[in-house]
Amino acid sequence: MTLFPRTLLWRSVLLIALLLAVAHFAWLQIFRVSEREPRARQVAQQIVSVVNLTRAALITADPSKRLQLLQELSQEEGIQVHVGHPGERLVPLPDRPFLRLVESEIKRQLGPQTQLAISREGVRGAWVSFDIDGGEYWMFLPRSRLERTDPLRWVGWGALILVLALLGAYLIVSRINRPLRELTRAADEIGRGRTPPPVSETGPSEIRTLAHAFNRMSADLKRLDDERALLLAGVSHDLRTPLSRIRLGVEMLDDARDPHLKAGLEQDIEDIDAAIGQFLDFARVAEGEAAVPDGDLNAIARELCERYARSGKPVSGRFAALPPFPLRPLAIQRLVANLLDNALRHGQSEVEVTTEVADGRAIVEVLDRGPGIPEDQAERMLQPFTRLDAARSGAGTGLGLAIVERIARSHGGRVQLLPREGGGLRVRVELPLASRS
Repeated sequence: MTLFPRTLLWRSVLLIALLLAVAHFAWLQIFRVSEREPRARQVAQQIVSVVNLTRAALITADPSKRLQLLQELSQEEGIQVHVGHPGERLVPLPDRPFLRLVESEIKRQLGPQTQLAISREGVRGAWVSFDIDGGEYWMFLPRSRLERTDPLRWVGWGALILVLALLGAYLIVSRINRPLRELTRAADEIGRGRTPPPVSETGPSEIRTLAHAFNRMSADLKRLDDERALLLAGVSHDLRTPLSRIRLGVEMLDDARDPHLKAGLEQDIEDIDAAIGQFLDFARVAEGEAAVPDGDLNAIARELCERYARSGKPVSGRFAALPPFPLRPLAIQRLVANLLDNALRHGQSEVEVTTEVADGRAIVEVLDRGPGIPEDQAERMLQPFTRLDAARSGAGTGLGLAIVERIARSHGGRVQLLPREGGGLRVRVELPLASRS
């Protein structure tokens, strides 16, 4: 399982999101670097101004009122002044570019002897030293004087802008992908042997060109399929008229003269008639039989098994409970009948029909004990006019399994040719229980 999205929509949104995130991060970095020096000068100037004003106020104030002045500075501005003494425990400023700029600017204005610390005697804050008549004093300022005020606000605004940009990107990409989704649905219809309605030729020029080419391809495929069906139906119909005359002539032959010849001719006529019937079935697969919403696959399979058994054919069935689901009854009947005919023609013993439900699909299987089909030939055997000469030789047109595959595909299902345990062939047809129309 991959974490990368599978659809074009979400892949595009993800790539745009990554691009926007990288651009947003780069913009923040550029902004932070470009405003670092001006902000450092501003912070340093504020601290220098406070130090100078405080020092001037202490120097010029009446000694009896200095204590009151210090209390007011502490209460209103959060500024405290302490007398320095040797051996104080100081923690210097962290080695960060912004703080280095602030320290450099303060020392430039107050003198190189000025010290800065973030902790003095275990008390954390912004500490700046200054001299009054040769005595060292320390001024305590809130850390907010050194740090950016309300930094999360800018992060929040940036995140909001990023989310809005991603939402806009999703809407734009979704609108661009809408014609592609329509093309996907139409291609799926073609893959199931149906002719979809023309897709709308709207959107960007590339999408319009693609939709126009797809509509032209769909129309060409429908025309070719109609012509092929018309050709097969016409030829089959024209062949049946002389074939009927031949059958009539054979029936009028005298059995006493050559009974084996007559029987052989009758069998040949039946084989030709069956081949013509398969041509017509193949041509009619795509014809528009209406699907019933509550189709009963078990009833169709059971009725066919009973019909074949009454004719003396070795056919049996095991049917699990199946829910009703949409299907075309005549097409499904033709599908099961073709599988039974194919199994009886090539099998060497009883043919078995089973049904079951698995993973939201109705499954019908026809099992025989014939030579089977090699795994590397299974896909090829579902193509029209294909026969396996070695294991599946004999009468037939090579259309039986192709008809089964076309009917299953038109229902949104699939056909698998699998080896049967103990020898033989297991033809598995899976049909979705929910209609995909």
